[in-house]
Amino acid sequence: MFSAAPNGKPARSGRNRKLYSATVFAPLCAALLATSTPTTLLSSSARLQQTEPSAPVSAPVIVQPGAPGKPTKTLPPSTRATLPPLSHADVEFMQGMIMHHSQAIEMTALIESRTQNKDLRSLGARISSSQSDEIRFMKRWLATRGEPISMSMPAMPNTPDMPGMKMPAHATPLMPGMLSPQQMEALRNAKGAEFDRLFLTGMIQHHGGALTMVKELFDTAGAGQDAEIFDFATDADNSQKAEIKIMQNMLQQKESEEKR
Repeated sequence: MFSAAPNGKPARSGRNRKLYSATVFAPLCAALLATSTPTTLLSSSARLQQTEPSAPVSAPVIVQPGAPGKPTKTLPPSTRATLPPLSHADVEFMQGMIMHHSQAIEMTALIESRTQNKDLRSLGARISSSQSDEIRFMKRWLATRGEPISMSMPAMPNTPDMPGMKMPAHATPLMPGMLSPQQMEALRNAKGAEFDRLFLTGMIQHHGGALTMVKELFDTAGAGQDAEIFDFATDADNSQKAEIKIMQNMLQQKESEEKR
């Protein structure tokens, strides 16, 4: 309800005056706040930057472990890491193992079209995946050290007809345990139970050769000292021993099933 005001206009009640004030002044206050807030924030941020000095960035601390019984040594920040001395036996091991692993992957690629044995398929997939990853690691290791991926082939003895002739590409020597061309051909031509038997016996032979290569590496003076090679060779030794046991059990199971 409106009451008469002295000027003749209806006077607003107390409740209406509150509504009027809210209606008129609320948008005005919001507009003022919106225009003043960024300035206030910027001013506060500037004052903070002036009053609070930035924390100094400390240089990284490089610590060199001491020999057994000796204290550690703190090195200057300018110190740069260097690769350990290169062993020719390490390089040959990596190059040879790339060739070795490549044949294992070639063998596992035959599984899908030649057998329905689920256990063999699962084993083959695991071997293919792990050895593909290891080939990538070995290639990176060699590339980082400026070494070729493939082994250099020795020159054949000089003859009057062929002075200094090199071995042909197809005459690549086999690493320990690798299947001969005849064994690979027999594996390609087999199917079903015969393929399973040839694959298992062939891969057991193949893995055994890898164990020989690891042993020869660690038996060579000065070889296998690089931390990456040591870890890789040790892991390969352990994993392939475990897979040999799995394959031997699978082969024994197949032989016992065939005798029934």
